Amino acid sequence: MKRVVALILGGGQGKRLFPLTMYRSKPAVPIGGKYRLIDIPISNCLHSNIKDIYVLTQYNSESLNNHINNTYRFDYFSRAFVRILAAEQTIDSAVWFQGTADAVRRNIMHLELKGNEDILILSGDHLYDMDYRDFINFHRKKKADFSLSVFPVRASETKEFGIMKLGADDRITGFREKPKAVAELKGLKHKGSYLASMGVYIFNARILSKVLEGNDIDFGREVIPHSIKKFSGYGYSFHGYWRDIGTIRSFYDANIEMALSRSQFSAFYGGSVFTRPRFLPAPRILDTCKIRRAIIAEGSVIENAQITDSVIGLRTTIGKGCKIARTVVMGADYYEDAKSTAAVKTGIGDNSVIEKAIVDKNARIGRNVVIRNAKGLRQFDGDGYFIRDGIVIVPKNAVIKDGTRI
Repeated sequence: MKRVVALILGGGQGKRLFPLTMYRSKPAVPIGGKYRLIDIPISNCLHSNIKDIYVLTQYNSESLNNHINNTYRFDYFSRAFVRILAAEQTIDSAVWFQGTADAVRRNIMHLELKGNEDILILSGDHLYDMDYRDFINFHRKKKADFSLSVFPVRASETKEFGIMKLGADDRITGFREKPKAVAELKGLKHKGSYLASMGVYIFNARILSKVLEGNDIDFGREVIPHSIKKFSGYGYSFHGYWRDIGTIRSFYDANIEMALSRSQFSAFYGGSVFTRPRFLPAPRILDTCKIRRAIIAEGSVIENAQITDSVIGLRTTIGKGCKIARTVVMGADYYEDAKSTAAVKTGIGDNSVIEKAIVDKNARIGRNVVIRNAKGLRQFDGDGYFIRDGIVIVPKNAVIKDGTRI
């Protein structure tokens, strides 16, 4: 079997996920209480017996680099590795990556390819469970030059994705990147639905080298449309759970889905996602608490609180009388020092009410705080908080004083 090399794209600036990307790259954003987004494609690779894994990083990469270095350590006798390829200045180029294809072009020399490999290109900001071996076998059976994994979406969702048309033999016959108008979708419907690119590609190494010879900078906008005309490309239909975590709304919805009793993400139903082992104590639930449909991560301390349809992350401290609903609390990187004299402690203070919000790491929310977007704002930048898509976001390290009402 030919060697498979995985390239995971660390993402751009992540503007649509701001302020979660204020201090970190998109793949480093915490999800599901204890994981980071980058854990998803890496875990999928390891479960698929893909052992050569490279992660291309650029914006706000320190947090991501630190997580990878502290998590994916293999013994001396294993061939597996997860290696970071950071943006770098060279004699040939002194600028940042200009797009996904440009990032791969400028790092392909580090892969030391022989020309007979299959290159699996993945996004670092998607949530899904996929055995890439099925995709690879499809690609090889079709004797394709390149293949894309596709997922059915509604007409209302097409403007967010690359949409393609497949022939009877699954060969790609048409492609439109993020169509803005209904007229652009003409002729692209496939068996009653539209097929969106998942950002999961396989290229034969020889073909990849050829498509990167030009000046194309992005796979979706340029490389894929141009390659369809020159090479044999096929679409692999994926029918499992998949979410693109590209916006605050999609991030919020994916987390809340995990907390619900009918979550489709298989990591909570017999699957496994690898992440950094922290060896924290089990969560402590003190006094009389009422918790329904929630994820409570390790190291959390909850005292006489009500929690519904929420994700509570690592080392979260929730005080007496708190009511939390439909909220993602990312937790903390450390416990508050017992000798701390801070006016507002890390975590959520007594008698606070939080609804439909995202509370980032190390946030300090005081006593008797109410966060529920009472004015129904869609977009707003406040003092120590932001509102995006109607969701209140308390950013990392923010302080919300006692008695604040949002």
